[in-house]
Amino acid sequence: SVMNYGIDTLNKRSWVYRKLFKEHLIEFKNEEYSIYADFLPDFQIGKDIEGNRSTWLNTRGFQVGGNVGEKFSFYLNGFENQGKFADYVNDYIVANQVVPGQGYGKLGTDKQDWAYVTALLSYSPNKYLNFALGYDKNFIGDGYRSVLLSDVSSNYSFFRMRASLGSLQYQTIYAYMLDPGAPKLANDRRLGDRGKWMAAHYLDWNATNRLSIGFFQAVTWADAEVEGKRGFDFNYIHPFMFLRPVENTNTTSPDKMRMGINVKYEVLEKTALYGQFMFDEFTAKEFFAGNGYWANKWAIQLGLRGSDLFKVARLNYLAEFNTARPYTYAHFDRLSNYSNYNQPLAHPFGANFREFLGLLSYSVKRFDFQGQALYAAYGLDPEGTNYGKDIFKSYETRAVQYGSHVG
Repeated sequence: SVMNYGIDTLNKRSWVYRKLFKEHLIEFKNEEYSIYADFLPDFQIGKDIEGNRSTWLNTRGFQVGGNVGEKFSFYLNGFENQGKFADYVNDYIVANQVVPGQGYGKLGTDKQDWAYVTALLSYSPNKYLNFALGYDKNFIGDGYRSVLLSDVSSNYSFFRMRASLGSLQYQTIYAYMLDPGAPKLANDRRLGDRGKWMAAHYLDWNATNRLSIGFFQAVTWADAEVEGKRGFDFNYIHPFMFLRPVENTNTTSPDKMRMGINVKYEVLEKTALYGQFMFDEFTAKEFFAGNGYWANKWAIQLGLRGSDLFKVARLNYLAEFNTARPYTYAHFDRLSNYSNYNQPLAHPFGANFREFLGLLSYSVKRFDFQGQALYAAYGLDPEGTNYGKDIFKSYETRAVQYGSHVG
């Protein structure tokens, strides 16, 4: 049979079996370098019960990766996709002209056609440092979601540095992103979408064997304004965090700074509590007054995750709560808000929401099973108003000054 073609008497597995389940399709190795390549197809069929709509996905892709010596590595993948999605996903695609988490292409009102590419070059001069140049995503946190920096948007170009010393781990990310929804500038002769920059810093401290605490800061700004091209701002290339108080970050600067904290505590073996708190903007007096002041903008995550539930190997679980106040992640200009290519950089709901979700997964041999339950309540922006749901609307068009609450 085909599965027995080229039988390896030593490993007692056929060439076809090994290439399908055990090995890379193509692989070269010697003492100086290693290179591999694979074909990555993905075919799915499904049913949108509420919309009475058949769904499907047809993906053909590849990956190429390898190492040169002990310090340099590279990775590249690419996918060509056609698909038909559930109504709620299709509505999002039509409204935002992007496949969530993927990219743009020939996007219609029924079937979608798009491409997706990831690339990464990595260099580690020693065991303490790593430098990466990529077109990919980044994620900071321990949960399913992140209210600091998530991977729900499309890929973007970035340079990343990671450093570790004892119980401290530090990383900084400088990223260039696109905003197809931003109005074009009359004095900009370049074609294509307008760009924006982000500088993010994250310091993680393993305080004990069970407790880790991380400190996060991110700044976003427009690549060009009416006054002219600004480009990358080298004022943000420094590795020092929290140079400006949160209360003063939004008063005169066209840039937008956000700060946050990430905490994880291992309460039991294979069981951990985790959480995040993100300050977008706040005034101390109004924050403690509890009167729903619009500029008290923050987001919270609380979660519990673990493995081997009920002592069943590979039975993993997660329970998580996320919320963000109205107008969180927004700014007076959409090019300095917290987004990339018409998608949020943090939670996919944007702002003005509460979310409860649970995950349960189990693996046996080559099969993975997963169940997910999600409940969300969020406020809407009736036509012509801004109650803080849409992070792409300027907060200067806000509907209220006080009495701004989730939902």
